[in-house]
Amino acid sequence: MEDICINESEIWGSVLKEAHEIAETELSLRALVEDIFLSQGDIYSSIAARISRKLGRHAVDYSEIYKNFMDAFSGDPVMRRNILRDIVAVRMRDPACPSYIAPILYLKGFQSITIHRVAHWLWNGGRRHMAFYMQSICSEIFGVDIHPAARFGGGIMLDHATSFVAGETSVVEDNVSILHEVTLGGTGNETGDRHPKVRSGVLIGAGAKLIGNIEIGKCAKIGAGSVVLDDVPAHTTVVGIPARPVGSATEDDPAEKMNQRF
Repeated sequence: MEDICINESEIWGSVLKEAHEIAETELSLRALVEDIFLSQGDIYSSIAARISRKLGRHAVDYSEIYKNFMDAFSGDPVMRRNILRDIVAVRMRDPACPSYIAPILYLKGFQSITIHRVAHWLWNGGRRHMAFYMQSICSEIFGVDIHPAARFGGGIMLDHATSFVAGETSVVEDNVSILHEVTLGGTGNETGDRHPKVRSGVLIGAGAKLIGNIEIGKCAKIGAGSVVLDDVPAHTTVVGIPARPVGSATEDDPAEKMNQRF
């Protein structure tokens, strides 16, 4: 997915148009879309409002969480760009996503990766307790548990996202698609750098478990339910328990094509 496709004003304009349509046709959601979209000044304040209202029903008030989100967004232009890339990735790759407003309003994969981005910003800023709080609430509400230190690029699609886990030293580069119940885990008997490194363009099927400080090469495909314990070369398809190569990925960019035939 080339960055030339990412246009903030066009995406925000589309979101506002869709919000007006919802407000006019679904009276039960009118107050919600007016609060989350139509009263906001830009897409980032809209995202912050939507997610903060979900997280703020617990020990920390909505307004405090919203402030953390807006501080992170305003202080990190790379994060803002990656958020837009995430929205476009979901819209392009998920046939069940009909619009740009859907990830913000409904899809917990987008919402949870955005929470992680803020938690990671807090972590890097030395606010580790607040970062852990964000992680714990995201895990409780969405069933997605990403350590605040894990590093993610842009254009990430967490499809369904339920039970996705990423450990502390995990790295996921740009334009990766990950389905539900995927684990990027450690062996349990190591310290230090101990989690997978997933390079750009990779597709990871549902239920796959990637364990240890292994490298998943660029544009590789991991079959659903596979247990991956060793490095996977670039453009290679692996399946099974333990995972073994079964051929080359047939697509130039498996993450975008979402073709799970192996």
